[in-house]
Amino acid sequence: MCNLYNLTATRDAVIEFTKAFTDKAGWNKPSLDVYPNTLAPIVRVGADGKREIVSATWGMPTPPAFIKGNYDPGVTNIRNVNSPHWRRWLGPTSRCVVPVTSFAEPDPASKVPDGRVPNVWFARNADRPLMFFAGFWTPWKGVRKVRDGEREFELYGFLTTSPNEIVSPIHQKAMPAILTTPEEVDLWLTGDWDEVKHLQRPLPGNMLVVVEPPVERGENLLL
Repeated sequence: MCNLYNLTATRDAVIEFTKAFTDKAGWNKPSLDVYPNTLAPIVRVGADGKREIVSATWGMPTPPAFIKGNYDPGVTNIRNVNSPHWRRWLGPTSRCVVPVTSFAEPDPASKVPDGRVPNVWFARNADRPLMFFAGFWTPWKGVRKVRDGEREFELYGFLTTSPNEIVSPIHQKAMPAILTTPEEVDLWLTGDWDEVKHLQRPLPGNMLVVVEPPVERGENLLL
């Protein structure tokens, strides 16, 4: 499953694509690698009805039956939308879009002895244009790390679906549900569930390619 992605895009590009009205995240890393339980920008509809960019922590609340110990590590990828646990967040007030330019899937077949499992990176094309994961968000109070104790969070995760022919040779179980047009973003953020559930589908194979890992870039590109 996807537990690493990268955002290399300007803030203005995200605002233009999503029609976001305000930026409350203030992120300014030109190449942002995002891992579980770290902060990253998402776009949602705010309390005033206007779209906003905010920072949230990657990993939605875990179904209680799967929590082991006295903390909740979170769930990054959401597949079974028929589960009672996830149904509470299917409405438009709990949906968000997650800006991304490339994402990684682990490739155990390429692991060398005593080495780490390498990642394979995917993007729309070699230029890595902006796209979005179809996501959910929620406020939450609880323990993410025992040493930090109970805290208040805003959490997010995103939908996955069956992999297309580009991803399946690397990861046979799933790939993120990806939105590639402003119209799809508009629909995901505003439509009823019956209107948007078809977006939980793999991209056609001609809309995704394997790319090299992201390269660090100069500071303040996103200001």
